[in-house]
Amino acid sequence: MCGPDPRGNRDPAVPAVIPAGDRGKGEREGSGHSSSRPAAPRDAADLHRELCLYTLGNLIVESEAVRRQLLPQGIVPALAACIQSPHLTVLEALGYALSQLLQAKEAPEKIIPSTSAGSSVLGSTLPQHMLQLLQPGPKLNPGVAVEFAWCLHYIICSQVNNALLITHGALSTLGLLLLDLAGAVQRSEDAGLELLVCPVLRCLSNLLTEAVVEAVGGQMQLRDERVVAALFILLQFFLQKQPSLLPEGLWLLNNLTANSPIFCTSLLSLDLIEPLLQLLPVSNVVSVLVLTVLCNVAEKGPAYCQHLWPGPLLPSLLETLAFSDTEVVGQSLELLQLLFLYRPEAAQDFLQQSGLQALERHEEEAQLQDRVHALQQTALHG
Repeated sequence: MCGPDPRGNRDPAVPAVIPAGDRGKGEREGSGHSSSRPAAPRDAADLHRELCLYTLGNLIVESEAVRRQLLPQGIVPALAACIQSPHLTVLEALGYALSQLLQAKEAPEKIIPSTSAGSSVLGSTLPQHMLQLLQPGPKLNPGVAVEFAWCLHYIICSQVNNALLITHGALSTLGLLLLDLAGAVQRSEDAGLELLVCPVLRCLSNLLTEAVVEAVGGQMQLRDERVVAALFILLQFFLQKQPSLLPEGLWLLNNLTANSPIFCTSLLSLDLIEPLLQLLPVSNVVSVLVLTVLCNVAEKGPAYCQHLWPGPLLPSLLETLAFSDTEVVGQSLELLQLLFLYRPEAAQDFLQQSGLQALERHEEEAQLQDRVHALQQTALHG
């Protein structure tokens, strides 16, 4: 994973849970997901179409030569025609075939760009239909949604034209889906939910790195407090059921708070600092992301730091200074520096709680020496 900048600058990279380049590769048949709505009657033509799509998906994985033959023969328009099928099994097979195509190494240059109408993915109606299939509600089918959420993830990671997806309503659709998934985990212990949550979190995280988001008011489309509350419901679910997904949720929280006082305010008004601090012991990766989110809040100024101190933050930071991981310690130093800058009283509290002794432990570490010295000077002299 590409680590976050100490000040929480957003990065399109995301923590790896399922390797993006490998997901779904290999021969595959129908997965047999249960439907949330009655399936349309199937005939021989639908079964044939489904089998053809899985076969195409398996062929696409095999080699670039196969893909070179399929593209001029009109595979993208053919897939765009299939996505209007009323049959869930056909749609799921289509999602599988499309995901293989979008993972091809040449996809960003030859498959995704809207070079001419209909002949590429972004030049077709596929993105709009994918987003329709991700709309929360009684018609949402988990198996179909998982396939197309990953398809959307691969398109977004290509960074070819994410502005187009945003104008099609990708942020609002995914934001509503996130709210729906948070509600679902409260109602059920379905272990399969993470299969959809993971790509949805990645899509949102990476879309928020786009400059166009702010231009179109995209962050407001996420309905701030509702999204933050939903994200914490999911984080608690991950903590209990799927800890490997915690970095995914925290990366989204980092991207939400990096340049947005609104989301930082939501974090404070919902009293979510303490639940966030409770995640620090989970792992070094999780600790760094938690500390980065807190840096995003602290750097917004004195009014925000007033909510961080007094409270449990300072004792928690003294504990993280005992970590051996230099990235965790470095991010702790960054947060303390911001806290002392905007809340000088916190420095005195830090000194009274043996803060200098905690810093001395890292004085000889080359990567941390300068920041340790700077923090010592700030604590002692203000």
